[in-house]
Amino acid sequence: MDLYLDLAAQNLLSAPVLFFALGFFATLAGGHLALPGGVGKMMALYLMLAIGFKGGASVSAHGLSPQILTALGIGILLSASMPLLGHIMLGAMTRLGPRDRAAIAAHYGSISIVTFVAGSDALTRLGIGFDGGMVAVAAAMEAPAILTALWLILRHPMPGADPEMAQSRQKAALRDVMLNVTIVILIGAFAIGAVTGEKGLGELSGFVIDPFRGVLCLFLLDLGAVAGSGIRKEWRLLSPGLLGFALAMPLIGASLALVPALAAGLSVGNTALLVTLAASASYIAVPAAMRIAAPDARPEIYLSLSLGLTFPFNLVAGLPIYVQLASLGA
Repeated sequence: MDLYLDLAAQNLLSAPVLFFALGFFATLAGGHLALPGGVGKMMALYLMLAIGFKGGASVSAHGLSPQILTALGIGILLSASMPLLGHIMLGAMTRLGPRDRAAIAAHYGSISIVTFVAGSDALTRLGIGFDGGMVAVAAAMEAPAILTALWLILRHPMPGADPEMAQSRQKAALRDVMLNVTIVILIGAFAIGAVTGEKGLGELSGFVIDPFRGVLCLFLLDLGAVAGSGIRKEWRLLSPGLLGFALAMPLIGASLALVPALAAGLSVGNTALLVTLAASASYIAVPAAMRIAAPDARPEIYLSLSLGLTFPFNLVAGLPIYVQLASLGA
């Protein structure tokens, strides 16, 4: 308990979390702090590029360890299977139709790269090491959940939909899944970092290392404003069942990742990041895919859950829990 309280205090008093809280509560109270859309997107691209490049440089220096390969297998399996569990849970906890349930469940099988970045930052502050190759695990966990959700959506076609139109939407969604900006930037930057190695990292240190925490703080301020605005406008849609799902699913995902990670003997840092990825919920790649594949699914619900509830929970309370759970194997 003392370890958890210490981790929670350090996390709550960290600058990134405090900036998120500033944006969230100020907007919830009626303020207007959100940055122009282009600025937020540029910062998101920077964070993905920086974390990918640093991960690639680390792999260049130390190689792709067996631990990373093990984490990759665990992560892909979890990403593909968790939407099925989420779909079943939502059926039991809510009155939503199957297409809404599939769209929501996809968010909880895929991952939030910003939660991963925040977790990496927290581990760095705590002095807990982790492999740079965990970036590859994050990238690999983006798409399987979306593919599972597409299968669920195909099983429940939109009433009155033209079959050819539905098939066209599925192909477009599949193409966008494989070429979505998160995967392309993460894997591309990771590959460039691996090719250029320590020399490349030294040349770009003033860009990918020094400004990183400052950009993260500004980005989380903006995300806090977006999350606060969504909750302020759409809170009437959030039934007790949806609220319970948004808070329970991260802990379920974390538990499902923890058991095989500990059994495989992953390090504390790698376990903490794998658990964090499994507990996170997408709000970038999956919404883009669902708008194409299931245009009738309601983004005001799935974004309110993933960005407005699960992301703040993970950022404020979840990360200390996941680090403490990972330490069980130490």
